[in-house]
Amino acid sequence: MSLSLGTGPLAGDPGGAFNFDLSEAPAHRIFFADYPRRLRAVVGDRVVLDTTGAKLLYETGIPPVPYVPLADFDQALLEGTDHSTHCPFKGDASYWSVRVGADLRENAVWTYEDPLAAATWLRGYGALYWKQASDWFVEEERVLGHLRDPFHRVDVHESSRPVTVTARGRVIARSVRPKLLFETGLPMRVYVPRADVVPGVLAPAEKRTICPYKGEASYWSVDGIADAAWSYEAPLPEAIKAQGHLSFDADGIEVDVGEPRSQLPA
Repeated sequence: MSLSLGTGPLAGDPGGAFNFDLSEAPAHRIFFADYPRRLRAVVGDRVVLDTTGAKLLYETGIPPVPYVPLADFDQALLEGTDHSTHCPFKGDASYWSVRVGADLRENAVWTYEDPLAAATWLRGYGALYWKQASDWFVEEERVLGHLRDPFHRVDVHESSRPVTVTARGRVIARSVRPKLLFETGLPMRVYVPRADVVPGVLAPAEKRTICPYKGEASYWSVDGIADAAWSYEAPLPEAIKAQGHLSFDADGIEVDVGEPRSQLPA
């Protein structure tokens, strides 16, 4: 899905609502889009919300936040509080805590009971802070990291561009068969086959990170530079072509990408 095709926010007929006239777009923009997947959040052993009617709220510079019809929260687990916050774009938010037995998640859920005129579509919806839930599920799958943005893409392409990787000026990898990973909103990443890395320069590191689009990354020290490379040993389908490859980025590391070959592949 592209932002400018189908029902994307920049398409001719967006599948959501804006808080601005496209011809006079403000600096801070809001897009409220359908999220028809089943979404559930669990605290302890209780389901706090279960919905097929969620929306994603996009705001300039902020990752999308799922908003859920208030009727799809387990009201028995919610306790009203006196806490409130003000957003100049949405209005005043009121809060509930979530209590499951002795487990109290304070001010975990918020709603705009009387939103500003530019965001009236928020009325009747509430949001749960992502980290206040023990687990989130989309359909029957546990969410890895944070919620996947339907407008976010990961594409991995085979390339003939020659790549040279140096660590403190020493060449530690050369490849003419890299994989180039393109991810929405991020710079291109170069992945080289492990076989094209100089033997003995990699040492396994303890660091791990989670990407909801690519999977769990394992890290490597490179010629004494800590956490200078990473790999996806068991990537998600979108990044499967990067399996068995390494990407490099750290102080002291330089990745040089040359010009692609001129001839077409056979």
